[in-house]
Amino acid sequence: MSKLHSQTDRMWESIRADTMKDVEKEPLLASFFHAAILNHKSLENALGFILANKLASPVLQSILLMELFCSAFEKDPKMGISVCADLSAVKERDPACKGYMTPLLYFKGFHALQSYRIAHWLWSHKRRSLALAIQNRVSEVFAVDIHPAAKIGNGILIDHATGLVIGETAVIKDNVSILHQVTLGGTGKEKGDRHPKIGEGVLISANATILGNVIIGDGAKIGAGSVVLTNIPPHCTAVGVPAKVCGHPKAPSPALEMNHQVSNDSQGGD
Repeated sequence: MSKLHSQTDRMWESIRADTMKDVEKEPLLASFFHAAILNHKSLENALGFILANKLASPVLQSILLMELFCSAFEKDPKMGISVCADLSAVKERDPACKGYMTPLLYFKGFHALQSYRIAHWLWSHKRRSLALAIQNRVSEVFAVDIHPAAKIGNGILIDHATGLVIGETAVIKDNVSILHQVTLGGTGKEKGDRHPKIGEGVLISANATILGNVIIGDGAKIGAGSVVLTNIPPHCTAVGVPAKVCGHPKAPSPALEMNHQVSNDSQGGD
């Protein structure tokens, strides 16, 4: 655990160093940079401040939300590790991201995901009304709707994020990349385990819809605009409405490569 904490500390030092440079470059934002980052002792505290101010409402005051968020991070150090892994995922996979500071301050996909992590912690500790209240605010503020009972791993990139829906019984493993307007939904009024299970290293392109308790195997790629209604085997590319397997990604983990083209995957398809 100490190694993981040292990684988080190094990331925090990098964020502070980049922020100091931006203070000099853009004095107009100096007070913002100090309030959001430089006045805080840790990455978790800074994130708690940022999220609390974005999600605050007349009945959910920012100071109370910040106390809640920082308390959750303190009580569950694993959430801090998840934050670090998600920031790394954004920096490594998004060419528009030049450092860790940028998603921490500005990327609503990252903000929505970390808000979900706090709501999930509350849900797991039987504070379900508060978890649902946070889910509702995330939906209103970020246009991202993730049920707090969903299970999401580490190293997740939610790029652009607008219109993303993740249902109650959905499961997403580590190192997955998801674009905007993606739905991981159910198929009707059935209860129980009814949402998709997304394997490790999966890439889900924009406007894809995956419905029902289906399994998307490790290393699969779902093409933009596809509608997936059946299981997709590991390391296969699926496109179309309804989606069909059309080939195999060249990379073992398409989520890390972020190559959304499917024409190059067509050779050797089923």
